[in-house]
Amino acid sequence: MWMQKRKLEELSLMDDFLFNAMLTHPETGEKFTNKILKLLFNREFKNLKVSAQKVYAGMNTDLRGARLDVCIEGDCVSIEGDEIPSVYDVEPDQNNKAKDIAAFPRRSRFYHAIIDSRSLKSGEDFGKLKQVYVIFICNYDPFGYDRVLYTIKNRCLEEPEMNYDDGAETIVLYTKGTKGTISEELRQFLNYMENTDQNNAVNEDLKDIQEMVDVVKRDGEVSLQYMKSFEHDQLMYAQGEAAGREDGLRAGRLAEIKNTEREKKRADMAQSRIKELEAELKKYREKPTA
Repeated sequence: MWMQKRKLEELSLMDDFLFNAMLTHPETGEKFTNKILKLLFNREFKNLKVSAQKVYAGMNTDLRGARLDVCIEGDCVSIEGDEIPSVYDVEPDQNNKAKDIAAFPRRSRFYHAIIDSRSLKSGEDFGKLKQVYVIFICNYDPFGYDRVLYTIKNRCLEEPEMNYDDGAETIVLYTKGTKGTISEELRQFLNYMENTDQNNAVNEDLKDIQEMVDVVKRDGEVSLQYMKSFEHDQLMYAQGEAAGREDGLRAGRLAEIKNTEREKKRADMAQSRIKELEAELKKYREKPTA
């Protein structure tokens, strides 16, 4: 079974490809990056550096790495007189399978760990560890409380009011959430993320973003990249299916071998029993009659 290809014009900002293309496009990248962070945090940002689909390899070949959708670095914060850059990992997330939802908190933990492990050079003080925000924009509710916004930090269970600022924060935005208070602009942006078209560009920021989306979707180079990306995904999908079939065949062959071994064992036992009976019969026949 082949994956269904959608046209580039049909993609929304919830699709990794379009979101990454928007952030890295030479005409739209910087402006789009600043707009989405301003909408998410309701403040201005500066000195931002964007890396789309940044790959962090494992520490060795036996350890898993990670591919972060959009990693944004910059906008320094002052900690005890030192200017410490922040890292924003933005992840449009449509992985709503049960196993992915169950693993959601651990995936967030892993992303934080991967970023942290590359944040300090040998011998650097822990105080220079970067502020890290892992931001998921989901079209499903990973926690089931129907909240539009979940802000997750580490804390002390015995003293909930105790300040424990380790610089790690996970933000989860559920596009359809009804509980919780966020700005109307952010709520409109979340709807626009899923429904990226002119009709849903209902404020000036979204109209600006829609113009940028149009620029990116009309770019021939982006179209070529999308075609290559789709072909690559098709290849990975086909290889995965082939591997699955091979695993199934291998499992079938192993089952057949085990079944053959069991049958051979039964046959050997039967043959051995026949020989025993033949030996007993021979003894019986050779036994002198009275």
